[in-house]
Amino acid sequence: MHRRRRTALVLSAALVAAAPLLTACGSDAHPGAAAVVGGQRITVAQLESRVNEVRAAQKAATKDEAQYEQTVARTGTLARDTLHGMVLDRVLDRAAKNAGVGVTRKDTQQMRASLEQQAGGAQALETAWLQNYGVAPAHLDDSLRTEVEAQKLAATLGVDMNTTEGKATFWKAMSVASKDLHVALNPRYGAWDVRKSSRVDAKTPWLREVTAAGTQQTT
Repeated sequence: MHRRRRTALVLSAALVAAAPLLTACGSDAHPGAAAVVGGQRITVAQLESRVNEVRAAQKAATKDEAQYEQTVARTGTLARDTLHGMVLDRVLDRAAKNAGVGVTRKDTQQMRASLEQQAGGAQALETAWLQNYGVAPAHLDDSLRTEVEAQKLAATLGVDMNTTEGKATFWKAMSVASKDLHVALNPRYGAWDVRKSSRVDAKTPWLREVTAAGTQQTT
């Protein structure tokens, strides 16, 4: 998808530069949970449902079974990456709350309209988000809301995400939020450590690209 907006954060660079880690141990104290965030469970069933939605969308978007099998092979870490995204969304929500940041439905709609124009339509945007980030069309608005929230958090913190210092400040806020929430993953999905568990190839849009506030309209 063609993007005119200037990006301010790339996941791999952010993970290398971020001094604070968001860490927690895996736990067997919550059977049936893929993760526990702020005392609230993300169940294995919820995770599997989200993964199944992506797989169904991928299958519908492919021409034949062979192509679909190639897609599945290419996204073999989908369950792990999806869980990381679900947890990170909640951590971001807490970090945003701590900073007094809010996101309205209008904010999300404006971002979607802008990206649809850049992508060449609603279907093209849905396809791009599915292929690039493993987000099913049904959850596109949620994903875009998270993008907006990350942008607003960076702006409220007054950081330049093109700098090492700016990234460190952003991740410090995320680390505080993670500690507040006492994040724990089911050991089958790893441990909560940004540098290790949230792998460089995880397709989480707002972590890969946090746009400087307002640049999507000015670039």
